[in-house]
Amino acid sequence: MKWIQHILAYYKFPLVILCLFLYFIGWNIHGHLTHKDTLLYTALVNVNASETLAGQLNQGFMDYLQADASKTTLQFYSGLYLTDNEWSEWHEYTYASRIKILAAIEGKLLDVVLMNREAFDAFSQNGYLLDLDSFLSTQDPELYQALQPSLISNVVVLEDNADDMVLDASLSYAAVTETHCFGLDLSRCPYIKQAGFEDTVYLGILANTPRTDTTLSYLWYLSGEKQTSLQGSRSSTTP
Repeated sequence: MKWIQHILAYYKFPLVILCLFLYFIGWNIHGHLTHKDTLLYTALVNVNASETLAGQLNQGFMDYLQADASKTTLQFYSGLYLTDNEWSEWHEYTYASRIKILAAIEGKLLDVVLMNREAFDAFSQNGYLLDLDSFLSTQDPELYQALQPSLISNVVVLEDNADDMVLDASLSYAAVTETHCFGLDLSRCPYIKQAGFEDTVYLGILANTPRTDTTLSYLWYLSGEKQTSLQGSRSSTTP
């Protein structure tokens, strides 16, 4: 085995480089072959879904799209909580959840949020949600007609004096606000009705979503109505 010792003695460094090169080539090929396009990013905030409901919100929608599971996937965030109530059972999770949510919004990795009223207020007031009245009426009038009775208005804070109040305790809070239809009451959604939530579950669409076509299809799916328009293309796979 002297020839092996000879090779190791004189070509150890080139062999290491070759092995690393082959490893990275194999890793890239594997990543290319196993890569899946994400059709939609959905989050539950202050809402807990049963295994059945989670399946309906995920795999059920994949089946509705007739999507190829070997090439596409859905991202479903759960266990996220936002509350200012220090006595709430969710309060200890709020900071970590807020960081995850802000990072997802900044990276355009969040499209649809299902949430309770407190989270709906927080998303709306911070200007994170689309005006559904304007969005749906222009993007898919047929869907807009079907969902219009369930649209819910809320307030967005355009500017306020919260920072000034920190420096001057004598100031009273003042804000410039607008009201728009930022949410959808999901009480009529067959999957939400079956889940038996005591409180209303709201849906909001992130204002910076790049996956509007798939988002529209998701609304059709949740509405239980038959999608007859050409809007809401089932082939949207923007990562």
